[in-house]
Amino acid sequence: MTKHITRRTALSGIIAAAAATILFVAGCSAQAPESASSTPAGAQNLIAELGFSGKNAKDIITELDRLPLAERSTELMASIRPDFLVLKDAANREASVPMPEDEFYVSVAPYVSQTHGCHFHSLTTCVGELANQSVDVEVTNDATGEVIMKKAVQTYDNGFMGLWLPRGIAATLVVTHDGLTATQQLSTKADDDATCVTTAQLS
Repeated sequence: MTKHITRRTALSGIIAAAAATILFVAGCSAQAPESASSTPAGAQNLIAELGFSGKNAKDIITELDRLPLAERSTELMASIRPDFLVLKDAANREASVPMPEDEFYVSVAPYVSQTHGCHFHSLTTCVGELANQSVDVEVTNDATGEVIMKKAVQTYDNGFMGLWLPRGIAATLVVTHDGLTATQQLSTKADDDATCVTTAQLS
């Protein structure tokens, strides 16, 4: 009997670990809305109901970025596109908020051993490996060689760091953490460029 219980306990542990891994890998896999379907008035009503009345896309992104994972709503999908932020509630109502004309937002999850696929960042479901960690960031404009960002950044509770970059450039991102470095190419030129980068492996 003891051996049977031990095996069952071990099996339960394996299943739980597998489930946790699936959740981590699938963090950004929830399908984001393609476009906002509400009328202008309906969209404004939805934005107000979600608690974002009077806020622009940058305000909303900053607010959601800083939320602890435990406080992120399971009834809100906030998908970042190059040109707009799409908000979707549990009833599948959608609204879009324009992104800044001169800035492009990209969310980066540097990692050591575990990552997942992602293209458009979800502020409420994406989860990276290195939560609440200090990393050094340097971003260089590939065309001019100008260093446009060089600073220490704290990753959020979801393991991502948010970078606001100039639009219309190709850039090289170098991330350093705990003696390890990752180099990542970024683009802010096209309307389908990634706002979610999960391929910056530290080594």
